[in-house]
Amino acid sequence: MKQQILQKVAGDSAIKKEVTPVKIGQKVKVHYSIVEGEKRRIQAFEGVVVAQSRNGFSSTFTVRKISFGIGVERIFPTHSPLIDKVEVIATHKVRRAKLFFLRNLSGKAARLKVIETRKK
Repeated sequence: MKQQILQKVAGDSAIKKEVTPVKIGQKVKVHYSIVEGEKRRIQAFEGVVVAQSRNGFSSTFTVRKISFGIGVERIFPTHSPLIDKVEVIATHKVRRAKLFFLRNLSGKAARLKVIETRKK
């Protein structure tokens, strides 16, 4: 019910046609627009995807990074017009749907194993 109302209000123009598919455990760089007064600039947020919520139009993904020794998480709406692009940097081997256990780990313990990808 709620989803149908959101769909009617937002219309078809709000849903992005081409969305970069992100998976849990991928290291991504999200380029998003920041509006400061009348100026617009694009800033990158690079980290590991720790959670994903798939709810159609209101689907989101959470990216976690370590900034100056402090863990920072940011939730990005998948279909947001402020997201310029999403680059997948690396894919890690994970066995969980949510990687919230990374919040309690630090240093080498917080590393994930990288899956080698073939370039054709």
